[in-house]
Amino acid sequence: MGETYEILIADDHPLFRSALRQALSTGLDAATTLTEAGSISELQTLLDQRSDWDLVLLDLNMPGAYGFSGLVLIRGQYPQVPVVVISALEEPAVYQRARDFGASGFIPKSSSLEGIQLAVREVLDGGVSWPNEADAAGPLSDDEQEISAQLASLTPQQFRVLTMVCDGLLNKQIAYELSVSEATVKAHVTAIFRKLGVRTRTQAALALQHMELARAVH
Repeated sequence: MGETYEILIADDHPLFRSALRQALSTGLDAATTLTEAGSISELQTLLDQRSDWDLVLLDLNMPGAYGFSGLVLIRGQYPQVPVVVISALEEPAVYQRARDFGASGFIPKSSSLEGIQLAVREVLDGGVSWPNEADAAGPLSDDEQEISAQLASLTPQQFRVLTMVCDGLLNKQIAYELSVSEATVKAHVTAIFRKLGVRTRTQAALALQHMELARAVH
């Protein structure tokens, strides 16, 4: 029996997850175990449960993610796991940002099944897979690099709290959602502010919005 690849599919569209499952269960030369996540919090739970995933296929537009923030979080918290971004945003600037933020490849959602299989095979073999236009955009600005490093320093739970802060939730609501005490949420918020070098919830939200996809495209 040969090697079995453990692949995580993180996408909130069941139909596209199904298409990926079809492409990968039939098109790779090795046995493949596919696990699905429909949100960033589901993905984090799966990554926390085990550390030996061979690949994460990550949709940028998922519940709990602000643009590239999901990618930054995974690369910061689970650096041993390769990530390939899958997105309908087929812009050279988006490819470039994904690469700058640590992805091993980018698969446009318009790709054929064969194209998906080829890209995944290349990364599983230790390589990278990028569209030809990936070099057309400039490098990250100093601000983006700094904010990326700050976000990557957050723990998974701090990151969850930050996204809820950015969604406008109060500490009491966040405590309820995460099943923790309000004092725990306050401690998380204090730590987040310190790591991001901000003093207010609005400033924290602005830091996270630096990761938004619109900024990459414009």
